[in-house]
Amino acid sequence: MYKNLAYFIFNKSNSFIGCLQLGTLKQGLMACLSDERDRWVLWLPVLFGTGIGVYFLLPVEPPAWIGASVLAAAVIFGRLAHRRPALLVLMIGLGAVSFGFMVIQMRTVQVSAPVLTDRLGVVSVTGRIVVAETLLRGRRVTLEQPTISRLKPAETPARIRIRLNGTQPDFRPGDWIMVRASLSPPPPPAAPGAFDFQRQSYFKRIGAVGFSLGQASILPSSGETGNMSSGLFIANLRQDISARIRRQLDGDAGALATALMTGDRGGITDQVMRNMRDSGLAHLLAISGLHIGLVAGILFFTFRAALALIPPLVLRYPIKKWAAAVSITGALFYALIAGATVPTQRAFLMIGLVLMAVLLDRQGLSMRMVAWAAAIILLLKPESLLGASFQLSFAAVAALIAAYEVITLYRRKRETGPSGWGRRFGWYLGGIAISTLVAGLATGPFAIYHFNRFADYSLAANILSVPLTALWIMPCAVAAFLLMPFGLEHLALTPMGWGIEALIGISKTIAGWPGAVTLVPAMPTGALAVIAVSGVWLIVWRRRWRLWGLAGILAGLAVIPFVRSPDILVDGGAKLLAVKTAEGGYVFSTLRAARFNRDIWLRRAGISVPPAPWTDLGKAKEARFRCDSLGCLYRASGRTATLVQQEGALLEDCWSSDVIVSLVPVRAPCPVPRRVIDRFDLWREGSHALWLNGNGVRIESVNEHRGDRPWVVRPRGRTGGKEK
Repeated sequence: MYKNLAYFIFNKSNSFIGCLQLGTLKQGLMACLSDERDRWVLWLPVLFGTGIGVYFLLPVEPPAWIGASVLAAAVIFGRLAHRRPALLVLMIGLGAVSFGFMVIQMRTVQVSAPVLTDRLGVVSVTGRIVVAETLLRGRRVTLEQPTISRLKPAETPARIRIRLNGTQPDFRPGDWIMVRASLSPPPPPAAPGAFDFQRQSYFKRIGAVGFSLGQASILPSSGETGNMSSGLFIANLRQDISARIRRQLDGDAGALATALMTGDRGGITDQVMRNMRDSGLAHLLAISGLHIGLVAGILFFTFRAALALIPPLVLRYPIKKWAAAVSITGALFYALIAGATVPTQRAFLMIGLVLMAVLLDRQGLSMRMVAWAAAIILLLKPESLLGASFQLSFAAVAALIAAYEVITLYRRKRETGPSGWGRRFGWYLGGIAISTLVAGLATGPFAIYHFNRFADYSLAANILSVPLTALWIMPCAVAAFLLMPFGLEHLALTPMGWGIEALIGISKTIAGWPGAVTLVPAMPTGALAVIAVSGVWLIVWRRRWRLWGLAGILAGLAVIPFVRSPDILVDGGAKLLAVKTAEGGYVFSTLRAARFNRDIWLRRAGISVPPAPWTDLGKAKEARFRCDSLGCLYRASGRTATLVQQEGALLEDCWSSDVIVSLVPVRAPCPVPRRVIDRFDLWREGSHALWLNGNGVRIESVNEHRGDRPWVVRPRGRTGGKEK
């Protein structure tokens, strides 16, 4: 009955409203769902990811058994409900959510490793290099199996990351080094809701970060290094390729060529990176679908064309399948050399599935490929769900496939007559414009959430830069890879450098246009979740009821203008204070300390003006802000906050303020009930944000916002044998 009803509805009205008009709400909903049953499977990876997201939203670590128990219950009730379709579908959905929850619980236990809880100071460190990165100034290494003086083996992290300053020896991944370094725990977020480097480090098993003092020394090879793992082999090969590129191309061109060929972006200058970001071309530096697709496509058509010149092969053998096999191999090599990041993994999985379809004579790219690529990545690394790379990558590719499903249907209905070169070129440029527009709209909310910026002229920049990258830069990169075994890579790298110089010029020009970037205040996580779910609704379904997703997207975006940035921000290290001015900007207690946190605060507030000290505000005698030798009084919305930088008039402040923020310890309680945030609170809970309003003072801290989770580092003081 539902199938017949759905057929009538969607052939007559083709809308969800039509479903509802011809029956009850349940009948209409079932009719719409029945008509799109081939798309149901696309929701399984979405529900799987939902379970992962629910885990990260919890304020405390859940019991280890809860995910598996709910999954088992869903399986049992699903088996019993085989004659009740609605209940069966509900149990399948619950099973997918609980399976995602269980997977991330298992992953959290799997990667668990010791993490420093307090600054360790200068120690002697020995470890094996697994990652070596070249920066503009110095190098950065990740060491595994470290040995750290003054730390017991049970307290030693599985991996540490150290920045090596000054002149260093020519070491490689797999080498054992010894160096004196200052180590600390991975830094917490700069503000409540900001990027959580501690969480990222936890899932990478990095338990300490720091910087070197003096030159590192390479230790003699041990028996373990004789059997080099495949990961270390790839890391060494990547380093060799990067060195050969830099020997041929210097400056910005060499840095961008290295980024495009090996994924190493450490040598790109801040100005070039800023221009690429502000012009909307930063995605060209993240090796993803465009790059993997170009490499695979160039290899496929070149190899097939070469074989086509040999008539006996063309007539007797499936050269198309041979070309597909060569393309898969080349794409895999490129993905590994590029570091196999999340966008690279997604791109390789999709390109690999397309080429496997050629080998098996099956259909190529589809929305199901995107769904299963996402499921595979989340199954292997469920924590990637929270990363900007995963969100931007899948948002862009899913939106593009959904858009081109509509465009392909339109072309089939409208296109008539032969297609000449002019028309094909027009479709190519139109495709770039549409792809840029669709991808920009799809990734825009995620870019705003993670980076607080939106490139306004990305359409113009991509129309100029994508053809340059696709037709000139990347073919030269493929040629350089093929010529490297013969030492002839300069024949391809030199013209590649010309194309990169043109790309740098385009980014610089467009980034310099007035209004190139729109800065946006930090978006609430809930608003992004509403936008994400609504976007999935929009791209998964085919019928007009998909357009209801636009309402959810607009509702999520409508929250942004109402976001209110904090009135007061306090650094967790008790080195920096910031207060909001009447114009909505911020002034700071100092411009010398905690610069990284200061820049994060300004970015999250959507402010681009240079930072100013609050002494300038004092000179202006702003009514809301007064300072003396001991501290400052800040007034907003009828409330008063005292900002204490030195011990002194705390007793007086208890009577005159609604809240006291002290960068020094407060050892005696106030005689009247007042909220006091002192040096100890900052040490335990991290940076604080305060909102002053008519109802009182709202306070959020970094650790309160994150909850009691395994990756939240809570200092224990100088005990436990760490500071002997």
